Amino acid sequence: MNRLSLLGFLGLLGLLGWATKNPGFYGFFGFFGFFAWRRTLEDERFHDNLGKAAKNALVAGIALFPLIVVWAAFTSFQEAYAVGFAVNFTLQLLVFTISLARYEQGGGGS
Repeated sequence: MNRLSLLGFLGLLGLLGWATKNPGFYGFFGFFGFFAWRRTLEDERFHDNLGKAAKNALVAGIALFPLIVVWAAFTSFQEAYAVGFAVNFTLQLLVFTISLARYEQGGGGS
């Protein structure tokens, strides 16, 4: 079993959306997609691809965060930082997942 697939259990937090009537929790259902990695072999190439995908996600988050801070500073939107944090978190997860899938299919760079 691939340890990355254990992130799929975070999808259970999406059930809090029904319990608390807070739709913000529904995004956690996306973590169920990590269960698809359970049969992927954890070898050196996979670990290298994990590192490359994590680097891509970090760069995406670092690039977006200053834009969020500027947007929050110049608007009167009270929840700008909370929305920006959620968008940044979502972007990083998407970039990580898409990058890892692409690298594992052999379409990644060096």
